Amino acid sequence: MKKITLLLTLIFFAPFAKGQVSEDSALFKTLKAEDSLLFEESFNKCNFEVLEQIAHPDLQFLHDQNGTQSRDDFFKAVQESICSNPDVKPIRKLVEGSLVVYPLKNEGKLYGAIQMGMHEFYIAEPNKELRFTANGKFIHTWLLENGEWKLFRVLSYDHQQPKRYPEAFEDHAPYPLFNDDIAVEKLIKKLKIPSLSIGYIENGKLQQIRSFGEQKPGDPISNKSIYKVASLTKPITALVTLKLVEAGKWSLDEPLYTYYIDPEIANDPNLPKLTTRFILSQQSGFPNWRYLREDKKLLFEFEPGTKFQYSGEGFEYLRKALEKKFGKTLEALANDLLFMPLEMNNTSYHWSKTVDESLYAVESDEKGKPIKFEKYRTDNAAANLLTTVSDYGTFLVHMLHGGGLKEDLYKEFITPQSHMKEGIDWGLGMQVFSNLPNNEFALVHTGGDYGTKCIAILLPNSKRGLVIFTNSENGMKIWKKIIEEYLGPVGSEIVRRNLE
Repeated sequence: MKKITLLLTLIFFAPFAKGQVSEDSALFKTLKAEDSLLFEESFNKCNFEVLEQIAHPDLQFLHDQNGTQSRDDFFKAVQESICSNPDVKPIRKLVEGSLVVYPLKNEGKLYGAIQMGMHEFYIAEPNKELRFTANGKFIHTWLLENGEWKLFRVLSYDHQQPKRYPEAFEDHAPYPLFNDDIAVEKLIKKLKIPSLSIGYIENGKLQQIRSFGEQKPGDPISNKSIYKVASLTKPITALVTLKLVEAGKWSLDEPLYTYYIDPEIANDPNLPKLTTRFILSQQSGFPNWRYLREDKKLLFEFEPGTKFQYSGEGFEYLRKALEKKFGKTLEALANDLLFMPLEMNNTSYHWSKTVDESLYAVESDEKGKPIKFEKYRTDNAAANLLTTVSDYGTFLVHMLHGGGLKEDLYKEFITPQSHMKEGIDWGLGMQVFSNLPNNEFALVHTGGDYGTKCIAILLPNSKRGLVIFTNSENGMKIWKKIIEEYLGPVGSEIVRRNLE
């Protein structure tokens, strides 16, 4: 490509003895208008009639990343890559002040011109601001034939994308980074992330588990290491509940006050409206945690089922109702319905004598230093689950294959029940990302307390998935790269919607 660029530069600049024309000249204004036709009408608005009119029969397009294209190839690329999806549309903008024009003459007669400039590219989506994706430079050769300007040669080069990762990533080429274990070890040290564990699912199976770093200083991480995964507890609780629904022992839409009433809301008129469905889909009306309120009280902040609001209190309310009805702890229910059948032998809702503390990945602060952690001795339906990447990956594989639920109930689980924000809804226990590349949708949940950052992603159509555990307050700094490398364009879109 460098040789082509050099050759074209020599060809282009040989006749420039008289230099560029002024912006007030008729030639400059004419070719600026032609540029507008080329990109504003053809590229941005997909007006192919205009493109047909201005393109020379021998048009050749040279791109520094996409190779060389003939006129027909160029037309096809515009149609298939740029104009095929009206909901995700690339847009090109000329950088104001960058355009210059040089005339091409033969024996004093104008026969063409060189046009040079810079442009920026964006993605346009319904009801969203334009999203910048890249910029680049261009050189156009125009020929004047029978009084009409025809685009003869296009050179598009020096494309630059916005930085997507912290500077720490820049020292770890070549990419993909996560093919290089040594590079990953160096990177997490630089980012002050003591440990990183990854589970990758492909073809509906847990195909890969990788662990890097240390559980605590001087103690290497392993695939058996136990993490506290915070809110990744909630999908576990959701599936345990849905298995009870499947067995006909519980109802999604029965009012929970039948089994449990918190004294603080005993007289609230919204109490009969609170159901399992509204809790699992984050529409309980409760605050996230009552202790975060100034008055430290539990109350309905809105009518259940009327809008989205993330709430750990809702899941805890559900736990208390389940335990009242069945006379068992949530841990016991989960053991019977999920942990034992799936052989998730290193998963528990709380610390007990069976938890091997020597395997615990101790949480860490922003400097990578271990922090004091609490050993929770009681179940919490919303947080504090102790598990390994292997166990949680096993759970995710189970979910990819329907979670042991009948088709209609599984469909309820993956169908949006409430709306969080543009591009993200909630099903019965996990986020639902619809309309992803490659005809995909995703189920996503994150887990984060101070010192631990985790995420789980399922792609049901392609039977892929990813789980990432870190025992670090800095863990999210590395999520983006892992998700994009493992899940490609689908991962990039999940990152854009959820993390950027």
